[in-house]
Amino acid sequence: MSTGELLNVEPLELKFPFELKKQISCSLQLSNKTENHVAFKVKTTNPKKYCVRPNTGLVLPRSTCDVTVTMQAQKEAPPDMLCRDKFLLQSVVISPGIPAKDITPEMFSREPGRVVEECKLKVIYLPPPQPPSSVLEDPNEGASPKVSFDSGSFNRSSEVTRQFANSDDKSSEARSLISKLTNEKNAAIQQRDKIRQEIELLTRGGNKSQGGGVSIVVVIAICLIGLVLGFLMKN
Repeated sequence: MSTGELLNVEPLELKFPFELKKQISCSLQLSNKTENHVAFKVKTTNPKKYCVRPNTGLVLPRSTCDVTVTMQAQKEAPPDMLCRDKFLLQSVVISPGIPAKDITPEMFSREPGRVVEECKLKVIYLPPPQPPSSVLEDPNEGASPKVSFDSGSFNRSSEVTRQFANSDDKSSEARSLISKLTNEKNAAIQQRDKIRQEIELLTRGGNKSQGGGVSIVVVIAICLIGLVLGFLMKN
């Protein structure tokens, strides 16, 4: 802020967010801190490039006035984004009865007894605004996950269920067959033990009746019993 005798000017730097082929504007605020009527005039070193509204005007006592500076659309950017353009704001006390439309350039000429206050303003180019991020926020982020079902997943689930059911049926059949075979094996073992006992009884009886010899019938019976036991054990 410039704190002159007549006007406070804010800001002292005209900052333009530079973009090619686009008009860009910024504002100045002039504050009259006196009890006088103060006229102002804005000049620039490059009048074809900028439009100032209003470029001349009147600031009433203890009041403010806004000035808009618009830079015309530019076809190319300056080297290193540096700008050498400057503005000069002149202010002078005038008679209360003079309206703003009657302010002339001669009022800002330096003459004996007339004080013309001046404030120099710089021009600064700001980098162009950054485009929005290409990464879009997921609107469902942070929300509870949703489970969706389609016909394909449902059919696959049904197929898996059927396979498990068939697997359970086969497991039941296998358990039933194992139980059956176990029972048959136990029965065969019991039959084998019973036949062995009978063979021992027959052998002892033959020995007693024939003085230690073995009857041919007994031998044949033993062979047949052995064949039957072998067949049962294999199955």
